[in-house]
Amino acid sequence: MTFIVLDLEATCWQGNDMNREQEIIELAAYSVNGYRDWIDSFQRFIKPTAHPRLSAYCLELTGIKQDQINKAKRFDIVFPDFQEWLEGHDHPQLICTWGNKDMSIIKDECRTHDIDDRFLPNSINLKAQYSSIYQLSKEVGLQKALEYSSIEFEGSPHRAVDDAFNTTKLFLQYLDRWQY
Repeated sequence: MTFIVLDLEATCWQGNDMNREQEIIELAAYSVNGYRDWIDSFQRFIKPTAHPRLSAYCLELTGIKQDQINKAKRFDIVFPDFQEWLEGHDHPQLICTWGNKDMSIIKDECRTHDIDDRFLPNSINLKAQYSSIYQLSKEVGLQKALEYSSIEFEGSPHRAVDDAFNTTKLFLQYLDRWQY
């Protein structure tokens, strides 16, 4: 089994303005196997089409620079690269995310850009499972889960490449406990 630990960052605004459709601005994933081997990684910035200019809030939260977004390609160009990257890995595959929101945003983006997403492997919500493993009364964020698990966060929070990396470390620590 190949596990694809995925994270993304999306357009965002102060006060969590949910009347605006979020678009992916960074997509990152790490592939690992059941032997705990790190296989490969994928990372791309993506230029949003509806809101190509990031809010000051989003720039500060993610640390992503507007210049990086200006130079990026659109989702309809980047996502086929991700599909090709996935196809280069052994099957079966399982996507692992910290929460359900990332997969929801990916599916929304695929609909918006008329991209067939049926190639995507099944996915599991590690955030919900982590709460179950620890019998927590509510779900916790990635940084808190890492802290509870004595894993030091590496990189910058709210950067997909770093969040995916740290989620992968957590995933591998509990590899035998996840339900899939």
